[in-house]
Amino acid sequence: MNRTWVFQGRGVPLQPQTMLLDEGHQRLYVGAKNALFSLNLDRVSAHYRQITWGSTEFQIEECIMKGREKPECANYIKVLQQYNQTHLLVCGTGAFNPICALVRVGHKGQETMFAFEEESVMSGKGRCPYDPNSSSMSTMCRGELYIGLYTDYWENDGALCRLNNNTFTRTERNDRQQLNEPKFVGSAVIPDNDDRDDDKVYFFFTERETDGEGVNRGVLTRIGRMCANDQGGQRMLVNRWSSFLKTRLICSVPGPNGIDTHFDDLEDVFVLTKKDEKNPEIFGLFSTTSTVFKGYAVCMYHMEDIRAGFNGPFAYRERLEHHWTPYEGRVPYPRPGSVSL
Repeated sequence: MNRTWVFQGRGVPLQPQTMLLDEGHQRLYVGAKNALFSLNLDRVSAHYRQITWGSTEFQIEECIMKGREKPECANYIKVLQQYNQTHLLVCGTGAFNPICALVRVGHKGQETMFAFEEESVMSGKGRCPYDPNSSSMSTMCRGELYIGLYTDYWENDGALCRLNNNTFTRTERNDRQQLNEPKFVGSAVIPDNDDRDDDKVYFFFTERETDGEGVNRGVLTRIGRMCANDQGGQRMLVNRWSSFLKTRLICSVPGPNGIDTHFDDLEDVFVLTKKDEKNPEIFGLFSTTSTVFKGYAVCMYHMEDIRAGFNGPFAYRERLEHHWTPYEGRVPYPRPGSVSL
């Protein structure tokens, strides 16, 4: 049985940026260039709804005066999340001046709604990248937006953030030990147990590896983890994560003579949640960074193995020029990265 349907909009190139599946409403939401679409899961070209949300002429002129090309000055929808039971949070690049708004989709079981709420328009700075070509990742949980993005116009400040109506928490600014030229791929909030105060948020990204002299080398795939309820530290650490940890995600194929083929560049990630939401399976699409061999691989990870990585020994090196080794000293209590209640 062929279940393939082609959606071409109204003949205009869609340039899709992000998608969100809403199983309750049986809709697929697509964020694109200057537009947002609500598609029927059975027949995407039938009964679809569209919201046009482009940059104004003034915004485009201002963007071009800053040295950007006109195609870059459109409004590319980069963030699309379920805000609550009746609304979506939508954010776009807004001609290099990020902007967000709410879109009403209504309650499940009601007649299909898809309406832009003008009065909800707000600044998207810290919620959406400036550049349409910039990588970003986001997830929403209990009214809080967890997002990885470059927060500034020139893309010097890559950060992992949490935003709600009252607080803003992020990784350290200009700390290459935490993030070094990251490419943001995906994120998810995953519970550890039945206590929702113990939930963790996981960010999947790549970053540059540096040698002992601080020179960038290859690309490594990482998983960053924080406690979802992390309120930040004190004094100099106000509004900074106090539970941030990261580990390497390895995808390799063993070869002859002990040689492995490594797929180091994470291209996409999918978190497959089945009956047990605490133990999803993680699927990653990887590519090689080698100039000699080009290829792709899909690797699958069990959540228990990822947790074991975070609960294992910390990596340690005595000096920058030394290799990383397992830390064998006394681990502080509470253990770094644990949830403080």
